[in-house]
Amino acid sequence: MRIKRGKTVRRKHKAIKAKLKGFIKSRRSSIKRAKEATIKRLCRAYEGRRKRKRDLRALWIIRLNAAAREEGLTYSKLISGLKKKRIELDRKILAEIAVNRPETFKKIVEEVKK
Repeated sequence: MRIKRGKTVRRKHKAIKAKLKGFIKSRRSSIKRAKEATIKRLCRAYEGRRKRKRDLRALWIIRLNAAAREEGLTYSKLISGLKKKRIELDRKILAEIAVNRPETFKKIVEEVKK
Protein backbone atom coordinates (compact mmCIF):
# COMPACT_ATOMS: atom_id res chain seq x y z
CA MET A 1 0.00 0.00 0.00
CA ARG A 2 1.30 3.43 -0.89
CA ILE A 3 1.62 6.04 1.85
CA LYS A 4 1.35 9.65 0.83
CA ARG A 5 3.47 11.94 3.03
CA GLY A 6 2.28 15.30 1.74
CA LYS A 7 0.74 16.52 4.98
CA THR A 8 3.64 15.33 7.13
CA VAL A 9 6.33 16.87 4.95
CA ARG A 10 4.43 20.14 4.61
CA ARG A 11 4.04 20.32 8.39
CA LYS A 12 7.79 19.72 8.92
CA HIS A 13 8.75 22.30 6.30
CA LYS A 14 6.35 24.80 7.80
CA ALA A 15 7.92 24.29 11.25
CA ILE A 16 11.41 24.88 9.84
CA LYS A 17 10.33 28.01 8.00
CA ALA A 18 8.59 29.38 11.09
CA LYS A 19 11.94 29.41 12.91
CA LEU A 20 13.46 31.58 10.18
CA LYS A 21 11.30 34.65 10.45
CA GLY A 22 13.29 37.63 9.22
CA PHE A 23 15.62 35.65 6.95
CA ILE A 24 15.67 36.53 3.24
CA LYS A 25 16.05 34.89 -0.16
CA SER A 26 16.88 31.18 -0.36
CA ARG A 27 17.54 30.88 3.37
CA ARG A 28 13.82 31.37 3.81
CA SER A 29 12.36 29.68 0.73
CA SER A 30 14.61 26.69 -0.02
CA ILE A 31 14.16 23.90 2.52
CA LYS A 32 17.78 22.72 2.25
CA ARG A 33 19.15 26.23 2.88
CA ALA A 34 16.53 26.80 5.56
CA LYS A 35 17.65 23.69 7.48
CA GLU A 36 21.28 24.83 7.29
CA ALA A 37 20.31 28.32 8.46
CA THR A 38 18.30 26.86 11.35
CA ILE A 39 21.23 24.77 12.55
CA LYS A 40 23.60 27.72 12.29
CA ARG A 41 21.11 29.98 14.06
CA LEU A 42 20.77 27.58 16.98
CA CYS A 43 24.57 27.20 17.25
CA ARG A 44 25.01 30.96 17.35
CA ALA A 45 22.31 31.30 19.98
CA TYR A 46 24.13 28.74 22.13
CA GLU A 47 27.43 30.57 21.71
CA GLY A 48 25.72 33.87 22.47
CA ARG A 49 24.41 32.60 25.79
CA ARG A 50 27.95 31.63 26.79
CA LYS A 51 29.38 34.93 25.55
CA ARG A 52 26.81 36.92 27.53
CA LYS A 53 28.14 35.38 30.75
CA ARG A 54 31.71 36.36 29.82
CA ASP A 55 30.67 39.89 28.94
CA LEU A 56 28.78 40.39 32.20
CA ARG A 57 31.73 39.16 34.28
CA ALA A 58 34.03 41.56 32.40
CA LEU A 59 31.56 44.40 33.08
CA TRP A 60 31.50 43.61 36.81
CA ILE A 61 35.31 43.61 36.93
CA ILE A 62 35.49 46.96 35.12
CA ARG A 63 32.98 48.50 37.54
CA LEU A 64 34.80 47.09 40.57
CA ASN A 65 38.16 48.35 39.32
CA ALA A 66 36.77 51.86 38.77
CA ALA A 67 35.09 51.95 42.20
CA ALA A 68 38.15 50.51 43.94
CA ARG A 69 40.48 53.06 42.34
CA GLU A 70 38.29 55.88 43.65
CA GLU A 71 38.97 54.48 47.12
CA GLY A 72 42.72 54.13 46.51
CA LEU A 73 42.91 50.40 45.72
CA THR A 74 43.29 48.36 42.57
CA TYR A 75 40.96 45.57 41.57
CA SER A 76 43.48 42.82 42.27
CA LYS A 77 44.30 44.19 45.74
CA LEU A 78 40.61 44.48 46.50
CA ILE A 79 39.90 40.87 45.55
CA SER A 80 42.95 39.49 47.37
CA GLY A 81 42.05 41.54 50.45
CA LEU A 82 38.51 40.19 50.40
CA LYS A 83 39.85 36.63 50.25
CA LYS A 84 42.27 37.24 53.13
CA LYS A 85 39.51 38.75 55.28
CA ARG A 86 37.20 35.88 54.25
CA ILE A 87 34.50 38.23 52.98
CA GLU A 88 32.54 36.02 50.59
CA LEU A 89 30.88 38.38 48.13
CA ASP A 90 30.97 37.54 44.46
CA ARG A 91 31.82 40.05 41.74
CA LYS A 92 28.22 40.50 40.66
CA ILE A 93 27.06 41.54 44.14
CA LEU A 94 30.15 43.70 44.73
CA ALA A 95 29.60 45.54 41.45
CA GLU A 96 25.94 46.06 42.35
CA ILE A 97 26.94 47.48 45.75
CA ALA A 98 29.61 49.70 44.17
CA VAL A 99 27.11 51.22 41.71
CA ASN A 100 23.98 51.50 43.85
CA ARG A 101 25.34 51.82 47.41
CA PRO A 102 28.71 53.60 47.40
CA GLU A 103 28.73 54.17 51.18
CA THR A 104 28.45 50.42 51.79
CA PHE A 105 31.21 49.80 49.26
CA LYS A 106 33.41 52.30 51.13
CA LYS A 107 32.91 50.31 54.34
CA ILE A 108 33.92 47.11 52.57
CA VAL A 109 37.04 48.80 51.20
CA GLU A 110 37.90 50.17 54.67
CA GLU A 111 37.67 46.61 56.02
CA VAL A 112 39.98 45.35 53.26
CA LYS A 113 42.52 48.13 53.89
CA LYS A 114 42.89 47.22 57.59
